[in-house]
Amino acid sequence: MRTTIAIGGVAEIILEKAVELGLARSRTDAVRMGIFALNDEYHLIKDIEMELVGRKIMQEKGEMRRRGQKYIPEEVALAKYR
Repeated sequence: MRTTIAIGGVAEIILEKAVELGLARSRTDAVRMGIFALNDEYHLIKDIEMELVGRKIMQEKGEMRRRGQKYIPEEVALAKYR
């Protein structure tokens, strides 16, 4: 996902200082680090891997619904290989 944000004032100074001190390679990396720190502090997403898998499954279901396709059971999908 691409997002463009305008950062100024104290936030901009903090980002520049993080890069200057070598904590982050770029201001973008410093923002990413801040996002992960926010998650660590408030536990917004408890299991990141499961969240990613769930979102991917929902995306695939949406695409299949749009194309008029349906999921088939594992037994049916693998039947010709047994």
